[in-house]
Amino acid sequence: MANRHPHGDNMKTIGMIGIGMMGHGIATNIAKHGHRLVLLDHPGNQPLDRLLAAGATTAATPAEVARAADAVILCVTGTPEVEDALLRADGVLAGLRPGTVVIDCSTAIPSSTVRIADAVARAGGRFLDAPMTRTPKEAAEGRLNLIVGGERELFEQYRPLLACFAENIVYAGPAGSGHRLKLLHNYVSLGFSAVLAEAAACAERADVDPAVLLEVLSKGGGDGVVLNRLRPYIESRDGSGFRFTLANARKDMGYYTTMARELGAARATAEAVLGTYEQALDAQRPQATVPELIGILGGKPAG
Repeated sequence: MANRHPHGDNMKTIGMIGIGMMGHGIATNIAKHGHRLVLLDHPGNQPLDRLLAAGATTAATPAEVARAADAVILCVTGTPEVEDALLRADGVLAGLRPGTVVIDCSTAIPSSTVRIADAVARAGGRFLDAPMTRTPKEAAEGRLNLIVGGERELFEQYRPLLACFAENIVYAGPAGSGHRLKLLHNYVSLGFSAVLAEAAACAERADVDPAVLLEVLSKGGGDGVVLNRLRPYIESRDGSGFRFTLANARKDMGYYTTMARELGAARATAEAVLGTYEQALDAQRPQATVPELIGILGGKPAG
């Protein structure tokens, strides 16, 4: 097999399931590095014109993708979609060839990930969970962060492929570890976002000048990545730099609280953050983004 040869990385055929905002950037950068691409044809995909022009082909089912691929990358919404793509009658496992690697870049519930890894192994394949952080902008630039779970040797073998689309790659431990750390990361990030959004909404009601609020926070304990992501919205209602939907925030927080419950871990604050996103989503359109939480909590939802 090509993936056993240290200099064979540019000869791999990579299957991809999920060419959304993140997956499109991943696929584009994999193609730039000389790999062949086989993409699942799906109505949720972003336009494939440029990828097809670069030599990518499409397949009608996940099983067909798997039959053609040395490695299959999933970049779908969450656990139900991962399980469906892998386990359904025409799913990835139905077409998996011996030794093929399944790399799940989605955000998922870790207990499901461990079961998926076992199912892939029983089908003769190998598995890495490699959830990502950062945004579609970094995905397009090939500068994602990856948190990877699975066998260390397999991780090292596939690091060059992951490096095609990621800038920072962290090995987390056995299968499921990547998804555990991703949920911990997203809880902190979304938790900070909810706290800041609530504070900014309160500041508006108190007629606090947004510029002064930002100056005080940035010179004190409120400074950081989340403040900088939300700053344009606080200043001028510009949410274009933080395109993470409230629907995804609710999903990820739900996954986190599920993980914490399964572990018997404290989760009162996480449950409150989840409740904030649930209430906001009920009040707004499904594609509303996290910055819009500020206006929603302030009683002034964006159009």
